[in-house]
Amino acid sequence: MADLSAHGFQPRLSACPACDAAPLALDLAKRGEKASAILLSLPGIHCAACISDVERVLTRHPGVRGARVNLSLRRVSIDAPDLVAADLIPVVESIGYEAHELDASALGATAADREGRDLLMRLGVAGFAMMNVMILSVAVWSGADAATRDMFHWISGAIALPTVAFAGKPFFASAWRGLKHGRLGMDFPISLALILASAISVYETMNSGQHAYFDGVTSLCFFLLIGRYLDNRARSVARSAAQELTALEVPRAIRIRDGAEEAVAVADLVAGDEVLVRPGGRIPADGRILRGHSEIDRSLLTGESIPAPAGPGSLLSAGEVNLTGPLVIAVTAVGRDSSLARLAELVSAAESARGRYASLAQKASEFYTPVVHILAFTSFLGWLWYTRDLRVAVNIAAAVLIITCPCALGLAVPAVVTTASGRLFRKGLLIKDGTALERLAEVDCVVFDKTGTLTMGMPQLSSLEPLDESDRPAALALAQASAHPLSRALAAALVEAGTTPATITDVREHPGFGVEARHEGGVIRLGRPDWLGLETGAGLTTAATAFRAGEGPVQVLGFSDRLRPGAGDCVAAIRASGRRVILLSGDGAGAVGETAARLGIKEWQAGVTPTGKAQAIAALKEGGAHVLMVGDGLNDTAALAAAHVAISPASALDAARVASDIVLLGNDLAPVAEALEVSRRARLRIKENFAISAGYNVIAVPFAIMGYATPLLAALAMSISSITVTLNALRLR
Repeated sequence: MADLSAHGFQPRLSACPACDAAPLALDLAKRGEKASAILLSLPGIHCAACISDVERVLTRHPGVRGARVNLSLRRVSIDAPDLVAADLIPVVESIGYEAHELDASALGATAADREGRDLLMRLGVAGFAMMNVMILSVAVWSGADAATRDMFHWISGAIALPTVAFAGKPFFASAWRGLKHGRLGMDFPISLALILASAISVYETMNSGQHAYFDGVTSLCFFLLIGRYLDNRARSVARSAAQELTALEVPRAIRIRDGAEEAVAVADLVAGDEVLVRPGGRIPADGRILRGHSEIDRSLLTGESIPAPAGPGSLLSAGEVNLTGPLVIAVTAVGRDSSLARLAELVSAAESARGRYASLAQKASEFYTPVVHILAFTSFLGWLWYTRDLRVAVNIAAAVLIITCPCALGLAVPAVVTTASGRLFRKGLLIKDGTALERLAEVDCVVFDKTGTLTMGMPQLSSLEPLDESDRPAALALAQASAHPLSRALAAALVEAGTTPATITDVREHPGFGVEARHEGGVIRLGRPDWLGLETGAGLTTAATAFRAGEGPVQVLGFSDRLRPGAGDCVAAIRASGRRVILLSGDGAGAVGETAARLGIKEWQAGVTPTGKAQAIAALKEGGAHVLMVGDGLNDTAALAAAHVAISPASALDAARVASDIVLLGNDLAPVAEALEVSRRARLRIKENFAISAGYNVIAVPFAIMGYATPLLAALAMSISSITVTLNALRLR
């Protein structure tokens, strides 16, 4: 433990408490930012107040010309030509926000976001046009005749035709791409129905016909776009976890060559280079320590909540954080060979495998498309032969296409997902993937990480009794002089107990060991028990620190990780539902066993590596289990991506949240168990919606084939089926 303030490193505090419940703000990021801009990940920001705090403290810093926070991506772009990320990370952390440097070149374009905005714009145009055409249609339905009726039809056509051409572009483009590749997807009958209904309406209007179906066409387009937008929205929220992992790699490093320091791109490092890593810096590449002592924060990679001491000969992995002392390391692996890159490859492979999952709607479409074509074409041929009237045959074929249009089918899943997502959001869970609820309903095994998931990842003093009351003021003064997690926990416990810090002088840190000072003429120390003279392994846990005054006795203080609120209720509810519960953690056996005992978890493993977690998930899946993984660190990312469905807390690193299907917004873990029940009911609603859609077609299609449904009545029937599906989904509220 050591005082890091001398190195410009500030302790990480919690973000503003109000952020947890605040709604998402608008994306304030500018487009076309300079390539030289510094990009930082801010996993702890949640609201507009966070944006204001971060931008204010950065713009006040000398050398910063501007800073813009992107809340949706939890990033800040900083225009500071003469500064580097290492200069600005402590500035952000000084107001309580965690910050990591991101490599802008490793982040891809947000094509999915642009597609979503495009669909939303077209949806708005279709909705506006539909309302106006419906108003005009009321006059026709009310008895307008002759020239008045024709005028209203022409005005409706002037509104509807450009609207269909513009708003229907996603369907037309998709249908055309399918035709060019020799396949007919669901968008082909949709496009055909829109074109036929529009053509018939124009023909009827030109010939002063009584019926034009411009209102039906715009309504059809509007409802279809609702389903398409909801589906796109569910998919676009989830970005690539492998991309985020790559961006977390440090883009620059300080290389030592011939005794001189030079800043170089990590890509330029080669095995054997010597690299300087200052306190608070992230390890740029796998390597071995040559000089220096420090403590390493490995929680993002291994899940171990207690910093590990490191000295000459110790092996370090890319992505770990150097806490207390400067280190010089010899690079052993960089780029694709680093442990972080290998982890990213695991995640990417797992994501690709899961991407092959097909929703129920997609499976149904494989049956739907050929049936619709056959019915419409058969109706056309049959009525053309029977009536010898092309106009009648085309009308009936169009009615068949419209009445079988997959609005209800397309809304069956998105409507349920949206409704269930809203309910779970109010409980503190954000659904990111449209198929997550379907997969969650199949879960029969739940795997938990420990640190940051079942526990808060913050050490808590077990008891003050081992520390003499007379020594507590001096111990508090030393603890407040250190940024080590155990020191902060000790200081918090002493302050809560009403202790006043003593006056100490000559405070000195010993990186990797602890902190010492002078008090009342003697030397006092707070740090590793073995540094204070206690034999290694003398019945100690890894979460322990010690205090010693002069040559007095070594007083050892133990720590435990505080359970996350609702963890006990969550585990109990999952076990009561008959599901299997497993705890996998990178922590030591003592800490993991204690947590498992407190929560009643019988199956647990300690010291599990990131690869080991992914392999454990794979083994469970091979055994036929449908696994829910709940985790928060980089060490959990590969397992989260490999699981059947994944949940991570909002406090997790960006990469872990991105690899997850569901994000836990608050601190309470209890909603995870409720999500399993909601998902079961959501799957039932989805099946009911498919039954409604199928039943509607069984009843309505024969009427259209027999000629009892005009294109307008077909559009109305289609709208009623869509509304029915939506109302059924709303029962989840």
